[in-house]
Amino acid sequence: METINVFDLIERMAALIRSEERKKCTELGLQPVHLQVMDYLSRCNRYSDSPAALTKYLGMTRGTVSQTLLLLEKKGYIQKIADVNDRRMVHLSLLTEGHAILTKAHPADLYSQASVIFNSNNSQENVFVNALTALQKANKSQSFGLCKTCKHFTTSQDGFFCNLTKEQLSQKDSEKICQEHTVI
Repeated sequence: METINVFDLIERMAALIRSEERKKCTELGLQPVHLQVMDYLSRCNRYSDSPAALTKYLGMTRGTVSQTLLLLEKKGYIQKIADVNDRRMVHLSLLTEGHAILTKAHPADLYSQASVIFNSNNSQENVFVNALTALQKANKSQSFGLCKTCKHFTTSQDGFFCNLTKEQLSQKDSEKICQEHTVI
């Protein structure tokens, strides 16, 4: 029996996902990068809602991300907010209209149908987690994992806490993507 190459499977899955994404974007009058930016902003925490973190997450140039942000801001999908402590820092947030676009775009029928099939066998999930971790290490890229799965994340009777930033975390922040994520 021939061995299945996990990375070939991931490449094929990525192609299917990109194809579905292009279809949805065409229907909505957007480019795939626009949807990727809004999706990221809907899933990142307060440490990761900056243009720099977004650029790292997407693996794109600052110029591409900057132009994308300008267009999304102009369309009323996102907003830029200056940091209250450091006016040089900008935070990005998804506006109501941006959330509405994401709702129209996700979940696609392809994802929904595949999720039902995939979730019937939870042991497969580890294969993809391990493959993603291997790709990130090989690429020397940040993990951008969920805050609550980070080695710096702790719980106490006062709630959630980040040992890296030394700050309290909300339940909402703990369930979002963090650029400071470090694999346990």
